[in-house]
Amino acid sequence: MKKYLAFFRMRFIHGLQYRAAAWAGIMTQFAWGFMEILMFQAFYRADPTSFPMDQQALSSYIWLQQAFLTLFASWQWEGELFESITSGNVAYELCRPVSIYNMWFARSMARRMSRAVLRCFPILIVAVFLPAPYGLGLPKDVIAAVGFVTAMVLGLLLVCAFSMVIYMGTFYTISSAGLRMVASNVSDFLCGSIIPLPFFPDAAQTVLKILPFASMNNAPLRIYGGDIAGNDVFFTIGLQVMWMVIFVVVGKWMEQDIKKKIVVQGG
Repeated sequence: MKKYLAFFRMRFIHGLQYRAAAWAGIMTQFAWGFMEILMFQAFYRADPTSFPMDQQALSSYIWLQQAFLTLFASWQWEGELFESITSGNVAYELCRPVSIYNMWFARSMARRMSRAVLRCFPILIVAVFLPAPYGLGLPKDVIAAVGFVTAMVLGLLLVCAFSMVIYMGTFYTISSAGLRMVASNVSDFLCGSIIPLPFFPDAAQTVLKILPFASMNNAPLRIYGGDIAGNDVFFTIGLQVMWMVIFVVVGKWMEQDIKKKIVVQGG
């Protein structure tokens, strides 16, 4: 365990160095957040009774999404890992007396967390002081607050486990571009990053809410705003745990299969 904590620490410290990129990201996310809120506000003014989320919950959803974008964004891949697999340099990783799955999982978590730490606080601080219903509201109750934190941790673990399946899947392909593109677009759309899931048709929501993508950023953000409340909070957290375990088991199985079959430059 100590060696994986060391990988995590090194990658986390490495990620904190990119402060200029973080400030550029903060400005971009402020602009995108305001644009989204004003766009939805126009629809709310036209017909405020036909929307599945109240304005304050939606604003909180958007600001939290922007603050923790790098934590949950499925397109936040590590290009170095894809390059090492396709070039054959992964052979050096396989020579280490460690599990590449555990090592890359720790790296992925550290990279996402370091970027989120740099960006989230300015966005959250400003959003809290914006007037209602444009700003970030407080959690509805204690259950929402505790559920939000729990779902955030589980959502991060699930996103990392999903990413590991994609990394491992690259071993079975000639190029990672197709797999990466499909995984990014599908997960980004179905996890509520583009359109919050409550705005999908009811028939679609019945299926979407049990898919693994809904357990990523959708779960903690809707719990925070009270859109998921009561027993639904425990059901949602249970789904997160289930999908995380499934993806970890699949990823570990792929790692073992890869070690038996991998051939690096004809060796």
